[in-house]
Amino acid sequence: MSRHRHIRNINIQDELNDDALSDGGEEEMTDEQHAQLLHSLEEVRQVIGDEYVSGFPDNELKDVLWEYFFDTEKTIHWALEEQSRRQIARERKAAKEREKALKKASGANSTSSSRPSSALSTPTKKKIGLAGKKSGSTTPARGMDPRQLDLSALNLSNDDDDDAKPEEMPHISFAKDKLLEEAKRAIEAEDGNAKKGVSLVVVGHVDAGKSTLMGRLLYELGRLEEKMRIANERGSAKVGKSSFSWAWGLDGTTEERERGITMDIALRSLMTPHRQVTILDAPGHKDFIPNMISGASQADCALLVVDAAHGEFEAGFERGGQTREHLLLVRSLGVSQVIVAVNKLDQVDWDKDRYGEICSLLRPFLVQSGFHPSKTKFVPVAAMEGVNLVTRDVEAAEALKTWYSGPTLVDLLDMLEPPTRDIMAPLRVPISNVFKSHGSGAAVAGRLCGGVIQVGERLRILPGDEISVVKTIEVDDKNVLWAAAGTNVTLYLTSVDPVNLHIGSVLCPTTDLVPLATSFSARIIVFDIQVPITGGTSVELFHHSRDVPATVTKLICILDRASGKALKTSPRVLTKGISAEVKISLRSTTLSGSPMVRPVPLETFAANKDMGRILLRRGGETIAAGIVLAIDV
Repeated sequence: MSRHRHIRNINIQDELNDDALSDGGEEEMTDEQHAQLLHSLEEVRQVIGDEYVSGFPDNELKDVLWEYFFDTEKTIHWALEEQSRRQIARERKAAKEREKALKKASGANSTSSSRPSSALSTPTKKKIGLAGKKSGSTTPARGMDPRQLDLSALNLSNDDDDDAKPEEMPHISFAKDKLLEEAKRAIEAEDGNAKKGVSLVVVGHVDAGKSTLMGRLLYELGRLEEKMRIANERGSAKVGKSSFSWAWGLDGTTEERERGITMDIALRSLMTPHRQVTILDAPGHKDFIPNMISGASQADCALLVVDAAHGEFEAGFERGGQTREHLLLVRSLGVSQVIVAVNKLDQVDWDKDRYGEICSLLRPFLVQSGFHPSKTKFVPVAAMEGVNLVTRDVEAAEALKTWYSGPTLVDLLDMLEPPTRDIMAPLRVPISNVFKSHGSGAAVAGRLCGGVIQVGERLRILPGDEISVVKTIEVDDKNVLWAAAGTNVTLYLTSVDPVNLHIGSVLCPTTDLVPLATSFSARIIVFDIQVPITGGTSVELFHHSRDVPATVTKLICILDRASGKALKTSPRVLTKGISAEVKISLRSTTLSGSPMVRPVPLETFAANKDMGRILLRRGGETIAAGIVLAIDV
């Protein structure tokens, strides 16, 4: 008992005294801290605006600054996120009020419609309890099922939930034939005066300036707000990475900003006079090649960024450099147009000879990789200074103008030609990203590899047996009723558990499913490898955003690259530069227990070009690329 307190001796006033309960009171702010607080507040206000514009009073911002130890970058980040949260909350509240008003109106209409038309009719009275008021559970009538009595006693009866309605399913706006006609008319309009849509993947060796180039280009075209530019500039300078301020416009995650490299695909859009361009900023580091492959599989064209500095271009272009590998990957994934931006020429004093040297080294390799010279363009730029991106009318471009008078980067983007869209093919949407939507259900991002999709359509998720309904379609941050092949979309789905949505899965119509394969034959081209490919070689199979372990189980024959005729059957090995037909089988992903091989959704190249391309990697190196010829049943 000695460990217990004597309750009789407790002074209640002392126990309830705030000073007695506190941990020493609030820390007093010094004059120096107060001056720093006011200075930081002024910096935050310059970015987010005054109280009327931002919605934040000074006292609230001061509390946040004090909480973050006067860190203006964190405070600005908090304010922007809080504005977004409050906007979403206001929209939800308004939606609930509208729904409530609609329910009330529909209830009033149903009540008025149920009244007797004759004034002589007498409505029946309803018993509502002993005291004349409706209680938590209604008094059960005679003859009621005993199970209903139990439910009534436990207040588990759903009589009060009659007004609750399930989420209304979206309705299909067009019949299939009408939808195809609408899509054809839209494509014909694009061929006329409307802006054509094209997707562009930005590739190149690490630190070539890809994200910086895109961030500066977005700002020059008005797609990056001034206050966000200022916030990125101050934030990057504060962490000692001021040269990454433009890249922060695309590298949004904390880890990307801390490490100073792009790790995942950043999706943005911009407009030129004749094109609506979807930008896919891909990582350049070799550790994130799978993410780069995911981005390249969604692109029509490529922008290769190379570093003009002495030694830097050579590091990217020599064996093992990402300049060389990225070009091979994008061409293997169906990209036929490429723009080469020779960046950082300002660091070599706009040396014309250096620019010519780089172009002369890249041209033969581009032809060797399969790019036609007429679909390959070169442009000198300086991303940090913004030279030759949109214009050359700046002082920093004086040296460039003495020897270059060709098109700017935007001019070349405006001349890109989108490929033919196969809207008559079955709908295929490989999922490249999955995230939670604001309301119920889930959202997925991906590129349509064929067909047309519309709101209200029921889609099967493969592999698996889940069926979802398209609630909303978003293209370039705009809601649309339908989208056609070649479009990068965000789909908000309902009637599906987000747990069943995976990156690499494919959405398809319930009446025309995509084939699932565990074994198939393919025609491949072997890249520049040191160790040859033999029967039984273990590889990683890449198909859109999915990568799975596989084995080259059989070398069927070596093919002539020009004619496709068989030159030698059952070869022992495949060395660099050889085209061959092989059989590939998926391997089990479990280390113990019964082997379980999960199939991948893919199609033959003849049926769907985008769904029929594959890549093979081994030991962190891309060793071959090819097309699916046949799927084993």
